[in-house]
This record gives sequence, structure tokens and C-alpha cells, in this order.
Amino acid sequence: MRSHEIDYRIVGDDIQFVILGLDKNETVVAEAGSFVMADEGIIMETVFGDGSDEEKGFGSKLLSAGKRLITGESLFMTTFTNELDKLNKVAFAAPYPGKILALDLSEYGEKIICQKDSFLCAAKGVTVGVELTKKIRAGFFAGDGFILQKLTGDGMAFVHAGGAVIKRELKPGEVLKIDTGCLVAMTQDVEYSIEMVKGIKSMAFSGNGIFNTTLTGPGTVWIQSMPFSRLAGRIYAAAPQSSSSSGDRGILNELLD
Repeated sequence: MRSHEIDYRIVGDDIQFVILGLDKNETVVAEAGSFVMADEGIIMETVFGDGSDEEKGFGSKLLSAGKRLITGESLFMTTFTNELDKLNKVAFAAPYPGKILALDLSEYGEKIICQKDSFLCAAKGVTVGVELTKKIRAGFFAGDGFILQKLTGDGMAFVHAGGAVIKRELKPGEVLKIDTGCLVAMTQDVEYSIEMVKGIKSMAFSGNGIFNTTLTGPGTVWIQSMPFSRLAGRIYAAAPQSSSSSGDRGILNELLD
């Protein structure tokens, strides 16, 4: 394997975190702000991009970090390395209620495509890149579906989904239509397109937006019941709208930014 081998255990039900076991010199890469706890001997370091190109020059690292900016993530990620001769553990938490999915990339053709904000952490050697929809124009107007993340490598990667998660195995030619924000991840063989909802009434009054995602098999897809954008929208809609509650609305605005 090119990626580091790591052990893991997912803890919790609705608000989960994952505990990773690292042998000496094994490393895991994680999104900034997801760290929960670590044993003595785990050394933390901030790196450009996903840390997979540390042996390359500064230009390559800058390109890797720039790709993360495109997906709305930070320029930096954090690595955690065990420097002791015994197994040590480090834990990372999901950012909001939902499920953590453990994906062994070697079982899925060494590539998984996921929503731009779903990546949580991965074994060192997994590369986090950018995947664009084939229909650029439709993807641009669809918002969430325009830019996706791709995880490549042969190691373990962990992604987060909101609410409940269902895994679907699509047969060749089988079509599944979903709300754009409800896609968590899919294998590379799945054909992915974003289409405008037909009918003026459906666009204006369905409350589901004007774009849907169409997935065509073969391949595996993971669907979430509560994307964070939907959750945040419901919270914002329920917030008091009077001028006296401007302070509360200001907090909500910060959460939605």
C-alpha cells in the first residue's frame, strides 16, 4: 500500500467521532477544526494542502492548497503522527449531527467523489482534489453540485454526512434522481449530471430548488437525509424577524456565512 495503514473505531450515534489507532510513524491528515483528543506521542503539524506532496516543490504544494480553496476549504490541513514505539490514538469529530462513513478506497477503484464539505480525515497518502461536473453551466447555477471533492489513493478515508445515510448499489443503466445537496459520495463509475426541474409550478412552489441531481449506474452512491445547507436554512427561517431580535439574527448570519 502507498497509504499508511490505520485502525479505526466510530463512536456515538447522532453526533459521532472517529478514533484512529496509529503505529509508530503512521500519520493521518484531517480538516482543520475537527480534532478532539490525542494520546501522548501524537505530534500535530499544519501543512499546505493534503500533505500528500511533501517531497515535491513549493509550487506543487501551492497548487494542492489552491485546489482546496476552490472547494471552499482552508489552504491548510493538519497532520497527526505517532512518534512513539507503541500504538497511540487520535480522535476527530463530525461538525454537525449525522454519520461518519469509513471508506476503504482500495475497495472502490482507489477513487471516491464526494460533496465538497464532507471530507473529515484520511490516512496519509490519500489525495484530496477537485472534481467538476461535466455540465459546467448547469453545475454553476446549481450551487452545491458544481464543485465536488475527489479522494484518491489506496487508504482509509472518512467523510461526514448529515442526518441518516443510505447506501445504494446502482445497476448498469439504473437511474436515481436526488436533491443536489443530498449526495454524500459516489464511486467513479457513476455518471453524474445536474438537471433543471421541469415545469414552472415545480420550480416556484415545490420548495426543493430548481435543480436535481441524476445518478446513473453502475456504481455505489451514499445519500444523506439532512444536508447542512437545508438544516441551516430551516434554523434561519425559524429565527425571530423583529428588529428587537437583530442580535440573534446576527449570530445566525455568522453561522450561515
